[in-house]
Amino acid sequence: MSVDASTNDDLQTRLREALAALADRDALIAQRDAQITEMAAVGAYRAARIKVLEAQMAAMNRALYGRRSEQLDPAQRQLFEESLEEDIVAIQTELETLKESPSAPRRQPKRLPLPEHLPREEVRHEPASCTCTQCGNALTPMGEDVTEQLDCKPAEFFVRRHIYPKYACRACETVTAAPSQASVIERGRPAPGLLAHVLVGKYADHLPLYRQQQIYQRSGVELARSTLADWTGAAGVALMPLVSAMKADLLQRPVIHADETPVALLDPGAGKTARAYLFAYCATDGPPITIFDFCTSRSGEHAKNFLGAFRGHLVVDDYAGYKALFAENITEVGCWAHIRRLFFELHAAKASAHAEPALRQIAELYRIEAEIKGLDPPERLARRQRQARPVLDAFEQWIDNLLPAASPNSGLAKALAHTRKRWPALVRYVDNASLPIDNNPVERSIRPIAVGRKNWLFAGSKAAGERAAAIMSLIATARQNGHEPYAYLKDVLTRLPTHPDRRIAELLPHRWG
Repeated sequence: MSVDASTNDDLQTRLREALAALADRDALIAQRDAQITEMAAVGAYRAARIKVLEAQMAAMNRALYGRRSEQLDPAQRQLFEESLEEDIVAIQTELETLKESPSAPRRQPKRLPLPEHLPREEVRHEPASCTCTQCGNALTPMGEDVTEQLDCKPAEFFVRRHIYPKYACRACETVTAAPSQASVIERGRPAPGLLAHVLVGKYADHLPLYRQQQIYQRSGVELARSTLADWTGAAGVALMPLVSAMKADLLQRPVIHADETPVALLDPGAGKTARAYLFAYCATDGPPITIFDFCTSRSGEHAKNFLGAFRGHLVVDDYAGYKALFAENITEVGCWAHIRRLFFELHAAKASAHAEPALRQIAELYRIEAEIKGLDPPERLARRQRQARPVLDAFEQWIDNLLPAASPNSGLAKALAHTRKRWPALVRYVDNASLPIDNNPVERSIRPIAVGRKNWLFAGSKAAGERAAAIMSLIATARQNGHEPYAYLKDVLTRLPTHPDRRIAELLPHRWG
């Protein structure tokens, strides 16, 4: 072969290689162009999706943390907020996924430490072999990594066996044994812990007895609903003296809040339910106390009978049933939250432009109360006189100027007239440092009833309503004083059978601990 032929072949080979390289480069460029186009589309989708999610997040945060409607039922609002919080977490998770770079390390969420008081159940995960998979030598311990997960198990039942050994004296022919442990239910099978669990389930967690029966069945324990009802009734009777003692303490307080809410009462003769009421009485000056009084009507006689010789200040709304009490040396104190609700409803319905100025003036009164909370009574009274009194005087003048010009029978005229009628009771708190600005403490104690009555459906009888009121009084007061209701009731039901009557105060929830 000549030199020229050899050179030509070499040139042909190089040309083919160059063309192949160009083809590979063009294919790579086309692939990258396709990837860039795809990434641009994904980026555009991500940007659009992020905008949508951020708008949804802002709307949900406004709904969750913004101004709250006075018309929304507290139980409905609780469910509404739970749903919103779930949606917000879901959106946050999607936003983090969309915003994070593929190469960036995933951000670890901040978690609160698990409670130290919980028992730890260790699960060890040892390697499959204690020899090195590379060289076969034995592995040497060098520490350990620990992760913790919160877990739970359904209600765990067990049988508590009380054994009473008997000893005989052969010399004098006597038998000695420890006395039997007293129980709230004589010869009954439920231990105090189970009784407390049933009571808390029904009256704190709003689980009717038939639902508790179903829960216990899943744990392999068959308990008839009638049996649970018997236990609840017997425990309620045993706890009644505590509520009587708690009532005596309540009536010694200088300021009592009062309110009422309807509950259904079974009327077997008529084959339907009648309307009954739970009157709630609350005192917060000192360890808080809340007592519910079950009554078959809304008559003011029930409040009169409950309060008896009480001669302090009574914080109430404008319900006529309380009016007779104020002629018997009980001093009426009004509720600004109730007045605020009237103007808020006007504002929400856009029924009057004058509602917003009223709300601003009421908000100023509450701002002052927030600032002086926790101050000593003399300083609190001085600040009220110096700061709140001018606001109230201006508000009163504003009402007097506006009321004659308001359209008769309009919502604004009714709100103004109601506020003006209640004015002496509404401004009474400014002249007494121990008086509250509103009736919110007792309204908060009533809110769980709204959830409970939807599950109980009705009280089976007047006696059943009174027992329910007694148990709810103990649970509500225990919660207000920072006690876990189950722990409190279990301890009380354990000690009550042998506890001296003269020391009953030791078992009251606002003194227990």
